[in-house]
Amino acid sequence: MEGNTKLRSIPITTEEVLGAYYEVRKHGQSAGIDGVTMTKYEEIKVDELYKVWNRLSSGSYFPPAVRRTEIPKGHGKMRSLGIPTISDRVAQTVVKKHLEPMLEPHFHRYSFAYRPNQNAFQAIEQAKKQCYQKAWVIDLDIEQFFDNLDHELLMQALNKHAPPKWVVMYVERWLKAPIEQVDGTHTLPAKGTPQGGVISPLLSNLYLHYTFDKWMELHYPEVVFERFADDIIVHCSSEQEAVDLLSHITERFLDCGLRLHSEKTKIVYCKNNRGHRKTWPCSFEFLGLKFNSYRTQNKKTGNTFTGFGPMDLSRKSTQRILDVLRSKKLTRRTSGTLADISAELHSHLRGWINSYYGRIDLRLLRNVFRYLNDRLVCWAVNRYKRFNCSKWKTRLWLRKIVSDYPHLFLHWTYGYLP
Repeated sequence: MEGNTKLRSIPITTEEVLGAYYEVRKHGQSAGIDGVTMTKYEEIKVDELYKVWNRLSSGSYFPPAVRRTEIPKGHGKMRSLGIPTISDRVAQTVVKKHLEPMLEPHFHRYSFAYRPNQNAFQAIEQAKKQCYQKAWVIDLDIEQFFDNLDHELLMQALNKHAPPKWVVMYVERWLKAPIEQVDGTHTLPAKGTPQGGVISPLLSNLYLHYTFDKWMELHYPEVVFERFADDIIVHCSSEQEAVDLLSHITERFLDCGLRLHSEKTKIVYCKNNRGHRKTWPCSFEFLGLKFNSYRTQNKKTGNTFTGFGPMDLSRKSTQRILDVLRSKKLTRRTSGTLADISAELHSHLRGWINSYYGRIDLRLLRNVFRYLNDRLVCWAVNRYKRFNCSKWKTRLWLRKIVSDYPHLFLHWTYGYLP
């Protein structure tokens, strides 16, 4: 790809394609329908990236089929993901980098997902402040959003920003790209965008910008909300406002081809009035956290009051972490040592503590740490016969290990001891 000076009708350079490849390489090994993983692609990247550039810049790029796969999402249900080939992910990244600067300045300040300088931590912090100030929350759950996104409405939204014709052309091709189902058959999508495509988050933000963000700004400019992709929390000052607004939002989504999940969408009460607490749910889950009420104390006056915020992991987050720990089968690994277990768990613990949950509040992980310590106790009981199946004696022994090696397990360093 070096030294290419050919002029093309579409202003895409070989440098852009190579840069897009390096970005794609950071985000996983998954293969598309061609079965080519990132390891294999590295060996053939020169030829493949040249093909991507040649076809993109000449207008002759047509995306291959997207491989559909399903992953568990809890309660026996499955979530469908669409996995493009690596070359197609590179092509999508190139076009996304041309399109994103045109759209980004127009997105709403309460939209936090998949945007430069916006993130989940900001959404959570705003939600905490709003729950303290306002007593009512509408927790919106869009039913199968990525599968039901209307292509015609999306293209209307895209054309509002007058992108180059070649950008519009490629977006249309990706929306219409065939999908290879789990059984190997191919289907042509009439709506939706693959959850797993590189450009899909940007397109979903654009769709919900006009479906929800802009509509709220126009009709309810005083109402504060947090939207992280299709995960939406709306704050209201009264019960009646929440009831009326939910009705209007439901109609708005129906007008835009989307449906709110009847069981998961709910109005939540965030204060301490006993009558309201008996009538309405008093907790909701947002970005992997469970928001609910708690008793706290004013440090200056000593008075206690009811707060509301993220006090625990969501059910899904807890289950996901515990599944990782259970998969290690710690209690059966009696031929190894504590150091072996520590080495295997270190990257997981570091991720949970440093990357997300621990950065919000380490106390969110207290039940996870308690469970892990219990597993270590059971491991020691099975490993050393001298404990005679006594968990009390085993805990004393583990405490001695902690005093000698306080950094052996990362959560011990933070005071979560067996």
